[in-house]
Amino acid sequence: MHWKLVVDCADPHAQAAFWAAALGYAEEDHSGLIATLLAAGAAPAEATLTVRGRAAWRDLAAVRHPEDPHDPASDTGLGRRILFQRVPEAKTVKNRLHIDLHPRTDSREAEVARLTSLGASTLREVAQPGGSWVVMSDPEGNEFCVH
Repeated sequence: MHWKLVVDCADPHAQAAFWAAALGYAEEDHSGLIATLLAAGAAPAEATLTVRGRAAWRDLAAVRHPEDPHDPASDTGLGRRILFQRVPEAKTVKNRLHIDLHPRTDSREAEVARLTSLGASTLREVAQPGGSWVVMSDPEGNEFCVH
């Protein structure tokens, strides 16, 4: 079985770049698929743009776990995958679903600093009898936790 988590956002390519770096995932490169579909007349050119020198979908970007299988023709992940899709409305309330990161290092502080350098923000630190963590937000304000 494979899965993908779909995230609504304003800038799918910025979100994909952030989460690829945050999770150690690979950004999917759909330029080969796009070239094939454009040549066949199966996709309009206005549905694409150029991101870091390659053709990309205007309203979609994705990241995949680097060790999972993927379709070599489209670079689409066939395992653990996150798809970012452009939506017109901004985020307005707390997420109903969020990612909890459990860094492999012994230093939560170092991981928080690394994520901050990628564009995340610290919202608050939580300390409860059952554990402690840092609530952060990605560059578009989506919450996630670092344990």
